[in-house]
Amino acid sequence: MSEHKTPLKSLDWPYRLREPFLSTPELALLRVLQSMARGHYVICPKVALNDIFYIVRPNENVHFFNKFFRKHVDFLLCEPEKFKPAIGVELVKPIARNETRETDQFMEDLFLSAGLPLVHVPSSDSYSEDDLEELIKLAVLKVREMRPLRASTETDSVPMCPVCGRMMVLRIHRSGPKTGKKYYGCMDSPKCSGVVEIG
Repeated sequence: MSEHKTPLKSLDWPYRLREPFLSTPELALLRVLQSMARGHYVICPKVALNDIFYIVRPNENVHFFNKFFRKHVDFLLCEPEKFKPAIGVELVKPIARNETRETDQFMEDLFLSAGLPLVHVPSSDSYSEDDLEELIKLAVLKVREMRPLRASTETDSVPMCPVCGRMMVLRIHRSGPKTGKKYYGCMDSPKCSGVVEIG
């Protein structure tokens, strides 16, 4: 015998559909990007930054997480086969010449550090394919000319404890001849005495 459930009334919950999902400038830009992509890219709108990037050694870099938490890029162009991110597109509000907003600069540095082109498009109600194509070319060229800032795999990785096999945590010697020097200690310390010295 199936249990009868009372239908949930929409007014019982405070959720409402956000309309419109895309603003007028966003929708206009999407239409032009779709025309330009022609099947070469899948265009994903409003993608959260923490779905694209991750924090290496998160226990050491908590403050970096706060920089991109709850932020998104307006459009992400992905390769259709594996949905690999290829190009980010961000709408920016017009500002005085030679000025850069702190948020815009952070986005630029974030994408550049990962070797991913980011196109800054001035907000408007209409866009030209030729102008967009030029902006995309410049963004791609900038990434090619700029050496990626990503750390090597060796630097990015956190050693596993040689004693128990758990993840290690960056610590600092508080006393003794190595006072002030960093080292990796087992996350299960003091139960586990595993240590990996740095340098």
